[in-house]
Amino acid sequence: MKKWVAGVIAATSIFGLAACGNDSGSGSGDEKELVVGASNVPHAEILEQVKPILEEKGIDLQIETYQDYILPNKDLDNGDLDANYFQTTPYMDLQMKENDYDFVNAGGIHIEPIGVYSKKYKSLEDLPEGATILMSNSVSDHGRILTLLEKKGLITLKDGVENTQAQLEDIKENPRNLKFDYEYEAALLPQMYENEEGDAVVINSNYAIDAGLKPLEDSIAIEDSNSPYVNVIAVNKGDEKKEEVKELVKALRSKEIQDFIKEEWDGAVVPVTE
Repeated sequence: MKKWVAGVIAATSIFGLAACGNDSGSGSGDEKELVVGASNVPHAEILEQVKPILEEKGIDLQIETYQDYILPNKDLDNGDLDANYFQTTPYMDLQMKENDYDFVNAGGIHIEPIGVYSKKYKSLEDLPEGATILMSNSVSDHGRILTLLEKKGLITLKDGVENTQAQLEDIKENPRNLKFDYEYEAALLPQMYENEEGDAVVINSNYAIDAGLKPLEDSIAIEDSNSPYVNVIAVNKGDEKKEEVKELVKALRSKEIQDFIKEEWDGAVVPVTE
């Protein structure tokens, strides 16, 4: 979907810019509007840094923020958004399968390592027999959580199970008889951590950061930067070829924005270039 500002409004805007001695950089007299849905942190904050870069290309970036993982895809599918920026590829693939969406990954931007947090224990090794671990109800996250716990030696997955596809029934060995409670919206988990519910809580970094947590300091275990769960720009199939979408991805992968991500989140958000 490409949204165009009505000609008379565009002409007025360009006249106003010219009066101030500014040049939109598009040279066409029309400014393209690009509406992108995003989680508050870090996605919307990163997009704010991209706005002036796209302005120079004649693209007016409008950012719509969301607090959940469901509505941004619904709004992309029904045309209220041109793109969204909040989800990983495994999550997008699952959503497409479950909802018959026809999305495309227009480009990977960054990784947010998922972390385990606890008010009661200082390390995974301290978790007692039968400890309860709270997780989100997002099935696409379960594989990454189980992979993390396997790497830390708490569980073993069945042979031949693809890590990104692993589910709780794929646990082969669970020597501490850990219990997994996964009935919660991801956005609620930081508050459950603050309320000291469960023995440990697994929180996506965007929600952790939004709640004032520092993933690298406050978690008792965290994914490494080799995680395959890259956050992507998602668009409806065919829109990945649009010039404004290409310019968005190009800007997000620029050195300026990569440096901003590194400095702002100090490893809790890791930029990618492919």
